[in-house]
Amino acid sequence: MTSLDIRSLLVFSAIFRVILIVYGEWQDTHMEVRYTDVDYLVFSDAAALMAVGDSPYKRTTYRYSPLLAFLLIPNSFIHRSWGKFLFSASGYFIYYILKLRKASENMCNISVMAWLFNPFTFTIGTRGNCEPIVCAVILWIMICLLKGNVLQSAFWYGLVVHFRIYPIIYSIPIILVLDPNFFPSNQKPVLRNWSAVQGERPKDGSGSHSLHNLFKSIFTWNRVVFGLVSGLVFLFCTGLFYCLYEWEFLHEALLYHLTRTDPRHNFSIYFYHIYLHYGYDTSVVEKLISFLPQFLVQLVLIFCFAQDLPFCIFVQTVAFVAFNKVITAQYFVWFFCLLPLILPWSKMKLRWDGLSCILLWIGAQTHWLMWGYLLEFKGKNVFLQLWAASLLFLAANIYILVMIIRNHRYASVFKALEYANSKNAAKLE
Repeated sequence: MTSLDIRSLLVFSAIFRVILIVYGEWQDTHMEVRYTDVDYLVFSDAAALMAVGDSPYKRTTYRYSPLLAFLLIPNSFIHRSWGKFLFSASGYFIYYILKLRKASENMCNISVMAWLFNPFTFTIGTRGNCEPIVCAVILWIMICLLKGNVLQSAFWYGLVVHFRIYPIIYSIPIILVLDPNFFPSNQKPVLRNWSAVQGERPKDGSGSHSLHNLFKSIFTWNRVVFGLVSGLVFLFCTGLFYCLYEWEFLHEALLYHLTRTDPRHNFSIYFYHIYLHYGYDTSVVEKLISFLPQFLVQLVLIFCFAQDLPFCIFVQTVAFVAFNKVITAQYFVWFFCLLPLILPWSKMKLRWDGLSCILLWIGAQTHWLMWGYLLEFKGKNVFLQLWAASLLFLAANIYILVMIIRNHRYASVFKALEYANSKNAAKLE
């Protein structure tokens, strides 16, 4: 394992992805079942419309920011697979984050391999799903924060929330991380060394301490800058495209995702209720009840683990997906890109606990897919069985999340400032 360096891993994974993309073109041409994701065809059609000056929303079911269609305009004059190469170009950011946190070279390589050679991630990118590009931006935001560049992280955060609204859940932990005791406005924060972590929760990095500081000095310079810049970027992008495409953009790119209901292709435990009430207006109370568990779990995770930012964002994402009203397979990419960032701090061994978690997750998903196949393709009345499979899948996700938390070595990203203690000592004298 140690003989493999990051350059070899990236080159090999790039060649492997090129082969998959070329194979996908052959399969699309010669076989009845297409390799390319149907969403990629929607993206490409929207990009072709934008290339000739039309609205991308003339393509039915295009429900994304016009920025996505803009990125795929080269599909029309370079090659139709341009977007697949774009969506498959990721991996180095994971390595860079782990090196910034002083993880060992061997652990960096193993962790990067967990993304590059994960069958789920390399197929979803080469099939043309856009989620990997969102993951890359989120990783870049973390790099900016680790390097103390609040302004740049705020710009990209506002952009990614406009592009794909779910990263809004990361706003509170980012604000908590911008704690003046760890993240001063006049100098770069000091990163905690990976090799120094012994698995003990540091007193200066607990979530409760961060919560105390948040209320004590909420309007610090870094927090104000991050909030204003990210908010202005989001409003500018949203306002610009509203001027260009009016209500059609606002509904398809933003409001649709906030109110989306999906009675099919949905791993969520809420799918059966959605199916029974599809086409009917649900009450405000029902919407709040479905949202409340998700909201409460998010708050608990944030205030427990905020200072260990990569881990906090990972567990947030797993919980957000698990408790969401709509869960599709592409959502799993959201936390798969974050999993490598926590592996060096995990005490879980692959042989027993790790392997059992993997098999449990795959087994619960396969079980759901079996009933989904009988419903979708065979027309069997198995809604109750499918709902039970959704409950089992939720239970599997919760169990795995608990196992990951129990086996994690909590490590705040930043060290507390030494001068803060010295100033307090000087005042006492």
